[in-house]
Amino acid sequence: QARLAEAHREAWIGEIEGLEVSLNGAKQKLALLDTGKSTRTTATNLGMPGFAQIAGRSGTAALPTPAI
Repeated sequence: QARLAEAHREAWIGEIEGLEVSLNGAKQKLALLDTGKSTRTTATNLGMPGFAQIAGRSGTAALPTPAI
């Protein structure tokens, strides 16, 4: 708002328009955050794999015996 006041005082016409657009966008964003509409209310299932899926084996298969 201080930059917008300076632009008005110095008669920077192009700067005034750009600052007003930015200020209005920031106000809308803050209003959206205040109402809580920007956050999700439900959890998202990411489909995390179990240990058996990431370990590479299920643990039921026998390991090969080493040759002597």
